[in-house]
Amino acid sequence: MKRIALITGGTGGIGFATAKELGKAGYHIVLNGIILSEGKTCVGELEAMDISAEYYHFDCTDENAVNENIAKIGIKHNKIDVLINATGGLGGRSRFENMETEFYRKVMALNLDSAFFVSRAAIPYLKKSNDASIINFTSIAGYNAGGPGAGIYGTAKGAVMVMTRAMAKDLAEFKIRVNAVSPGTIDTPFHQVTKDNNPQMFESWKNSILMKRFGEASEVASVIAFLVSEKASFITGETVQINGGQDLL
Repeated sequence: MKRIALITGGTGGIGFATAKELGKAGYHIVLNGIILSEGKTCVGELEAMDISAEYYHFDCTDENAVNENIAKIGIKHNKIDVLINATGGLGGRSRFENMETEFYRKVMALNLDSAFFVSRAAIPYLKKSNDASIINFTSIAGYNAGGPGAGIYGTAKGAVMVMTRAMAKDLAEFKIRVNAVSPGTIDTPFHQVTKDNNPQMFESWKNSILMKRFGEASEVASVIAFLVSEKASFITGETVQINGGQDLL
C-alpha cells in the first residue's frame, strides 16, 4: 500500500516541488489549493511523471472546510502518513502603527491557523500510520522578525516554530514526529512581485546570503523528503534552516 502524503498549498513553489520529490519516492500525493485550474494542472503534471495524485479544493483558513475535506481524505485512504503544512504567505505589508485588525487576522490565519486547523483534523488519520510525520513551514522571518512591513508575518512564523515543538511533545506518544523547515530567500513565485517591480533590489538580496545565491524550491523539498523518511526517525521538534547561511550575516 502506498504511503499517503497530504500537501496543503501544494500547487506551486516549494509545495509542488515537495509533491514531485515525494511522488518520485513512491508516495500517493494529495494536493490542496485554492485555485482549481492550478490543481488540475499540477495533478496532470504529476501523473505525466507516473506519480499518483489527486486534488482537494478548499481554503485552509476555513475551519469547517478543513474538517470536511480532511475527513474525506482520511476516510478514503484510511490513513495519512505525511502532512506537509505548506499553506502560507506574506499577505501584504503593513507597519504596526497603521495595521488594520483585518490584515493582522488574515496574515495570522494564513500562516498559523491553517497549520493548526489541518494538523488537528489530520491527527486521527496520522495515528493510523506506522510512521507518521508532520512538517510545518516557518521562515527566516521567524528568527529575524521580517523586513519592513512584514513584522506580523514574522510573528506568525515564530509562532509556527513554537507550535511545532509543542505538537512534537503532544504527539510523540502516538509515534507522530513533528518538524519544521525554515526557508530563507527561495526563488519562487513568493517573490515574483519584487522581481517584477524592483529586480535590482531583488538581486541585491544575494548580498545578505553567505552563499551569494538564492535557494531553489527543490533544495527545500529534498530536506522535507529526508525529514519524513526513516533516515530521520529520531528527529522531532526540530526546525531546519535552509537559507544558504543567510542567518549568519
